[in-house]
Amino acid sequence: MIEFAVSSLRENPELAIFLTLSIGYWLGKIRIGSFELGSVTGVLLAGIIVGQLDITIAPLVKSVFFIMFLFAVGYGVGPQFVRGIATDGAPQAVFAVLITLLCLLSVYAAVKIQGYDVGFAAGLLAGSQTISASIGLATDAINKLGLPADEAQKMLDHIPVAYAVVYLWGTIGTGLILSVLGPKLLGVNLEEECKRYEKEMSGGQPPGSGRTAWRQIEMRAFRIETGSRAFGKTVLEAETELLNEGRVFTQGIRRNGELIEFDETTVFQAGDIVSATAKRDVMVGLANDATEVEDQELLDVPAERVNVVVTNKKITGRTIQDLAGEKFARGVYLNKITRGATSVEIPILPLTEIHRGDILTIVGTLKDTQKVVDAIGYADRPTDATDMVWVGLAIAVGGLIGAITVPVSGVPITLSTSGGALIAGIILGWLRGVHPTFGRVPSGALWMMNSVGLNVFIAIVGISSGPTFVAGLQDVGFGIFFWGVFATSVPMLLAPLIGKYIFKFDPAINLGICGGARTSTASVAMVGDVAKSNVPMLGYTVPYAVANTTLTLWGLVIVLMVT
Repeated sequence: MIEFAVSSLRENPELAIFLTLSIGYWLGKIRIGSFELGSVTGVLLAGIIVGQLDITIAPLVKSVFFIMFLFAVGYGVGPQFVRGIATDGAPQAVFAVLITLLCLLSVYAAVKIQGYDVGFAAGLLAGSQTISASIGLATDAINKLGLPADEAQKMLDHIPVAYAVVYLWGTIGTGLILSVLGPKLLGVNLEEECKRYEKEMSGGQPPGSGRTAWRQIEMRAFRIETGSRAFGKTVLEAETELLNEGRVFTQGIRRNGELIEFDETTVFQAGDIVSATAKRDVMVGLANDATEVEDQELLDVPAERVNVVVTNKKITGRTIQDLAGEKFARGVYLNKITRGATSVEIPILPLTEIHRGDILTIVGTLKDTQKVVDAIGYADRPTDATDMVWVGLAIAVGGLIGAITVPVSGVPITLSTSGGALIAGIILGWLRGVHPTFGRVPSGALWMMNSVGLNVFIAIVGISSGPTFVAGLQDVGFGIFFWGVFATSVPMLLAPLIGKYIFKFDPAINLGICGGARTSTASVAMVGDVAKSNVPMLGYTVPYAVANTTLTLWGLVIVLMVT
């Protein structure tokens, strides 16, 4: 039975890939305390194990999935990448480039001191900076060096060896440095700084005034009596008077038994039955001021919870408090703000700025939510259709541009087709955010391209290098782990200080910016746990978008530097 399974996997290598994915994703879910191995490392280890069966896989398969992955990376970070380069996110973008350069130079210093070859250098970069995508560009670059086939393959086999050894500290170390040492380096109490930041961002509003939740919003009907606060006031006057208690909106009025048309100038009369929406605690106060009644027809108003993608450039940079005063915002409640390729949740505070590409989750009647959609962007309602016309064209054109080679001092310099696909993804992702009429890639499809695309590539790397992995590890020794600690730690120890003294970042978001500059979502989550706040996430998205691109490209650069 075992012989049948082994021979079948050798004859049908596609089955070996899926077996590796299954085992790898399972390994990636294993937790040790708060640490999770992650799917990429799990798949690599699974690939190395399966690779002991001496399975051969066509290189084309690896290339197709890696290009798909890089396109997805670019597509996801496109809006934040362009905003960071072109607008007020520029300081954070420059900071991200500087920190990634420190990451590159730290790896280069380790390689030169220890005398590692190109393959170990590429693996050291990918593992210490946890940027698996750089492996693909490094692979392309090594293949274009013109080395003898056996020597080139030896270099390629060294990449996963170094990656596997140093990745652990690359993940854990970054989080520990930023969350434990970061506040000490800045000389601040991070929790207090985040509270101070939230207070400043509240713009004088009560704490938590910017937050709401779907389950807290209710619609009820009340009869206006002569002594009610709303009696004799216009709709606008009544809603404004109640604003200090919370946002209250009139949704319908029944007068003398008939539903009437109304606007903000309509005056409430005794006997009017009014339906209103508000948070639950506000409703309790209204119930003490007016008589609640049951009126099914009046309460039968279609409502929805919808994600709205901000594309209107006039909205960019405006605060929640500012936008809440617009007429189009009447009747809706903001539930959540997510930003960036990793869908980071941004704190909802009155002075929180909205950026193009943000996704606002709003709640309200269909009529009211549509007004918001028309004013700020487009509704990202569920769909399973991917615009493959534009996706395929972008990858093809980007790949063709990336394939252009320019010889410099006898060394062929090229972005490679993979790098071209990354840039194409950035451009299409940005265009999609500006003109949401084409190039749609639903979140499920984007996850598939991103996660499965990368992990199929990693699985094949592991399977292909499996037979030589042990020999490579014996060749390099575990000393490379300590150089991985060096390459991970030096940039992260310097980053908070650079952010504080050179860029003057607010200490509440400084460490979030540092985590973004290392594309380490886990580290910023650990910082948030220490801060007991998600305020640090406000600094994460722009540096992440820029660093995700530059660190990936460093896979090509480190090969050229070490050669």
